Amino acid sequence: MIIVMKPNTSKNIIEDFIERLQNKGLIVHTDFGDKYCILGLIGDTTAIDPEQIQAHDAVEKVMVVQEPFKKANRLFHPEDSVIKIGNGSIGGGKLSVIAGPCSVESEDQIVSIAQDVKQAGASFLRGGAFKPRTSPYSFQGMELEGLELLKIAREKTGLPIVTELMGTKMLDKFVEDVDVIQIGARNMQNFELLKELGKIDKPILLKRGLSATIEELLMSAEYIMAGGNENVILCERGIRTYETYTRNTLDLSAIPAIKRQSHLPIIIDPSHAAGMWWMVEPLSKAAVAAGADGLIIEVHNDPANAKCDGQQSIKPKKFKSLMDSLKEIEKFKWSFDINEIGF
Repeated sequence: MIIVMKPNTSKNIIEDFIERLQNKGLIVHTDFGDKYCILGLIGDTTAIDPEQIQAHDAVEKVMVVQEPFKKANRLFHPEDSVIKIGNGSIGGGKLSVIAGPCSVESEDQIVSIAQDVKQAGASFLRGGAFKPRTSPYSFQGMELEGLELLKIAREKTGLPIVTELMGTKMLDKFVEDVDVIQIGARNMQNFELLKELGKIDKPILLKRGLSATIEELLMSAEYIMAGGNENVILCERGIRTYETYTRNTLDLSAIPAIKRQSHLPIIIDPSHAAGMWWMVEPLSKAAVAAGADGLIIEVHNDPANAKCDGQQSIKPKKFKSLMDSLKEIEKFKWSFDINEIGF
């Protein structure tokens, strides 16, 4: 249930109102804006009468939330969330680009690519140290050595690093060394891992599962947020459909759908969606035009000899050209209006 308080309601009245709700066994999530105060109720709301709440002098509106996700719901938090990462951020209307190779292969490789993508305008460096692969015989990443090389690239370029966590075993190490912890599609519904991520104060990049619905993605975000960590970034990376021409099918409709339902930022991964380097540019442009908060793009200086996903990686020169084009498209991109949901 959502309770919208009337503008200019005093803090004392709001605090007294919250206490009365808490006495009924409810958790009250508050969100204050310049012109509003919204109370989000979590728990068994059958204990209260919406009409009785509506009759209160300080209440503007009462809305029953049908969706099972609460903290990720835009009704609880009408304004877009902005996730702070070092001196940068993701969300809030400004396009953020994460770029780098699928996997870390050597110090020269990761440092060189980091320098190239930074010069082109990327704000974050991606690189896999631990690699989940379909085949047990495929390259599994450099693991801890790869993580150390990512840290060297960060030191030399200043770019915050984004890399994938496979399980709880390495969580403490990632909290210490990584700026954004990526949770891959295969782990989107690893609920025990999500619960542990809720206990830390670190941005989480949560990728949509291979065949997950949008609601299932938001519910996975809810697991993290319910634990106390609200620094969640959603990522659409293509889903499995009947189509076999591309690696996955990029669901661009997820952008406006999630913008309507949630305040969390959403970025697009065109590289994993298509699985083909020549599709990265048009899909990136379409995603930005549709209102995505950012992109995560695979960039490699020698794709033909990459140890992982070279066929979907673009070269630094192509990445620079793409970044120049995106700056023009960003000026005209679609934006979400909270008035569309009644505020």
